[in-house]
Amino acid sequence: MKGDPNVLYLTILLCLVNLCFCERGIDSRIPEGFQKGTHTNNWAVLVDTSRFWFNYRHVANVLSIYRSVKRLGIPDSQIILMVADDMPCNLRNPRPATVFNNANEHINVYGDDVEVDYRGYEASTLLVTVENFLRLLIGRLPPGTPRSKQLLSDEGSNVLVYLTGHGGDGFLKFQDSEEISSQELADAVEQMWQKRRYNEMFFVIDTCQASSMYDKMYSPNVLAVASSLVGEDSLSHHVDPAIGVYIIDRYTYYALDFLERVEPDSRKTLGEFLKVCPKRLCISTVGVRRDLFRRNPDKVLITDFFGAVRPVEVVAGMDTNWPIKADGALQNSSMDTSRNFKKTAQTAVKYVYAPQFPSTL
Repeated sequence: MKGDPNVLYLTILLCLVNLCFCERGIDSRIPEGFQKGTHTNNWAVLVDTSRFWFNYRHVANVLSIYRSVKRLGIPDSQIILMVADDMPCNLRNPRPATVFNNANEHINVYGDDVEVDYRGYEASTLLVTVENFLRLLIGRLPPGTPRSKQLLSDEGSNVLVYLTGHGGDGFLKFQDSEEISSQELADAVEQMWQKRRYNEMFFVIDTCQASSMYDKMYSPNVLAVASSLVGEDSLSHHVDPAIGVYIIDRYTYYALDFLERVEPDSRKTLGEFLKVCPKRLCISTVGVRRDLFRRNPDKVLITDFFGAVRPVEVVAGMDTNWPIKADGALQNSSMDTSRNFKKTAQTAVKYVYAPQFPSTL
């Protein structure tokens, strides 16, 4: 039996109307005066390159950023976390299985939901090494590497790369035994661009002489911020007397203080983030490389890199192929929407992340 052409016409018309409303809904979520991003997904690569107990703060740095991007919507499936040493299980740790980022010890940033992808420096095939980091970026990991340990980005991906550790003029140390040069990093980014592995990239580098790591970059759509200029040290923030070591770096501390005030629907911008640590706070001079980035950071939402929220509009509808009873009701009991919605409303519980910095130090 042929279908009624009027019904077909009406169906197409309704689809077009719904599509228009969805587009209007998306556009209305972009605040006036902001530049709309062209990305379709977000990834974060978070790397701590330092081993040894006295570098406890670098583990705290990377875990704190990890917690922030998760809170803002990037799922573990799109976060690659590299932690160079096992501080929670270090024999010197007076609080085993914990890592804290401030002396109040308000929250353990090494919580139950932390998924470390690359760990340590021995007895594992997924080590924190220069080779593995570069292979991760360019997508040339060994066969058999689990998908959860791969950077599966594409030409629609905004990629955040956070690096913390010990650096010098033109290099970043890994495991106190090898180095990645600024040229190697720049060439890896260029390979990513040629392979269409990113839409835009944002580097946050918290090391000594950090700005030297972005000096050689030449690929488009790359923005970078560094905690110190060439010739400057990047300093720690404070010691926890109970632990006995510095537990967070100055730049990351003030970056986190900013991120803690960001919500998924926030209107805070990348331009504001680039100014989170003036010299009176950082002591070192924060460097920024923006000439490769095509958008104005002051008009780019911070959540374009630190979040992964996509505005959508749910359109009510039903499958007309479902069987109908004589009284007009659906035969499938799971479609009893009034009962299901009522039950969901009664049992829904909203969970929130506890603040990382409950009081000023």
